[in-house]
Amino acid sequence: MQLKFRQRVFSWFDTYDITDGIGATVFSAKGKFSLWGHKLLILDNNGQEIGMLKECRMRLRPQFKVFVNGVLLGKIIKRISLFSPKFKFTFNPWEVKGNLFAFDYQIVDGQRVVATVSKELFRLSDTYMIDVNEPKDALLSLMVVLGIDIAKERKARRNANR
Repeated sequence: MQLKFRQRVFSWFDTYDITDGIGATVFSAKGKFSLWGHKLLILDNNGQEIGMLKECRMRLRPQFKVFVNGVLLGKIIKRISLFSPKFKFTFNPWEVKGNLFAFDYQIVDGQRVVATVSKELFRLSDTYMIDVNEPKDALLSLMVVLGIDIAKERKARRNANR
């Protein structure tokens, strides 16, 4: 299953449209105001909330709580590493491998590739292609990519303010 997500250029909060390989809307992600970091609601193609990604802002490293259908599944936690960004997932044994700096990476479960992610460069807004091998992994794969994107964006802003 192929997902393409693009951040809307003119939106007050983070808003993303997620389409399939033929351009039909599969999900949308809408940012909501929160004093304590990012809060993204994930909606299905009928506009029903099916997930939420909520940043835990009072932490030294970026962390996001992952909710599906109102139930807390676990967290995405950015780990400390010397050479490349690493993330830990408390809701399953997935790992991220590849070049996160170049926005080309895979989400893996042991030897199984869950999803392959690449960023389209030279676009007006953030645009990612996510190739998910099994449709059941699409929602969580999307939430992982969104969490990584927000964490990288946060670091870039922090470095720009120095």
